[in-house]
Amino acid sequence: MNNNIRTLTNGLLKENPIFVLLLGMCPTLGVTTSAINGMGMGLATAFVLMLSNVFISALKTQIPDKVRIPAFIVIIASFVTVIDLAMQAYVPALHGQLGVFIPLIAVNCIVLGRAEAFAAKNTVFSSLLDGVGMGLGFTLALTLLGGIRELLGSGALFDHKFIAGDGILIFVLAPGAFIALGFLIALINHLRRVK
Repeated sequence: MNNNIRTLTNGLLKENPIFVLLLGMCPTLGVTTSAINGMGMGLATAFVLMLSNVFISALKTQIPDKVRIPAFIVIIASFVTVIDLAMQAYVPALHGQLGVFIPLIAVNCIVLGRAEAFAAKNTVFSSLLDGVGMGLGFTLALTLLGGIRELLGSGALFDHKFIAGDGILIFVLAPGAFIALGFLIALINHLRRVK
């Protein structure tokens, strides 16, 4: 039970894909102009991560070693297609905001890395927990970064205006993503050292 809890919480704190491992920077910097965009991208990636981990773990003995990586990519791309079509049908506005970043989940190094490093070597249940933990950690990081950028850039949070007038324009633009992410990583590293 202890290993299951550690596997589940690993992606949230100790090995957070964004703040600690620094993986998946393309969607992190590209879509986090708002908290909703960050949360939507994070949940889409979490869905793909969980299901691809489960399928890869279940099929690991059936996949020949020579075609392991291409097989993993086909499995991952299948779930990306499912989430892409589902988002297009049920949340078209969010789908339009995220655009090309949804299909790019198929080549996100977090998803493929977890498939190779964890799912291909562990049980189905442990792989599911790893997918949930890493997916939630990724979602938390994107939502936090998007929320900070949205609050500073436009004075709103989850599209609810809190501050009258315009915000600090740079936080809505690409350089603002780098600035906000840099300060968040510095803060998290400081807090980890203090413990």
